[in-house]
Amino acid sequence: MENFVYGRNNVLELLQNSDRNVSKIILLEGMKGNSKINQIVDMAKNKGIIFQFLSKEKFIKFNEISHQGVIAYVSPVKYIEFQDFLNKKKDKYKRVIITDGVEDPHNMGSIIRTAVCAGYDAIIFPSRRNATINATVEKSSAGAINRIDLIMVNSLPSAIDKLKDNNFWIIATDINAKDNYYDIDYCNMNFAIVMGAENEGVSSTILKKSDFRIKIPMLTDFNSLNVANAASIVIYESVKQLIQKSGNVV
Repeated sequence: MENFVYGRNNVLELLQNSDRNVSKIILLEGMKGNSKINQIVDMAKNKGIIFQFLSKEKFIKFNEISHQGVIAYVSPVKYIEFQDFLNKKKDKYKRVIITDGVEDPHNMGSIIRTAVCAGYDAIIFPSRRNATINATVEKSSAGAINRIDLIMVNSLPSAIDKLKDNNFWIIATDINAKDNYYDIDYCNMNFAIVMGAENEGVSSTILKKSDFRIKIPMLTDFNSLNVANAASIVIYESVKQLIQKSGNVV
């Protein structure tokens, strides 16, 4: 059961905005009056997807996940080739998030969700020592993984070198940095923001390759912010600056 999506919003997002193959949907009996469940059933019928209502007893084995009465069996998530992403033409600067050792799938999903809401182009993450895309990440992202390029690389340092060769600036978060996150001008460049591991932060190798190091100032001596919260703060500073520069009100 590695390839499945659960939760009403997630399954709806999957059916509406993903080209992944859905082989079957199972639903909990007694949920037919729920409007989102009815939407899922209607879409399954329209797409020719097998669906089945199961008793509460047969759903017991799924009790450890917050399934909300619906689980869809799907093909694996599709990653985009790194070079294909670099080759994509865009009339605006590209914005990317890199996760360097973010192992908690809930944090990974939350970061992806924020990046999608902020209109970022891609998430880049290493194949080892980092959360990969699974059902928990998908649930935490509220289905946002279907709306952004996901790029898994074997070597993060090599990927960063390639980004720099393609006119990207690398912005690493670092609790010991001199510059605050709002001291950077995010408006006139392709950039990648690097978020580090929950306990260790961004690795020293990646810090050495970064063009900017930024921190979120702390007004107490309490432990640093959760990585997903920190990512939201930095990402939305870039959004604020873009809105202010364009003069558009969102």
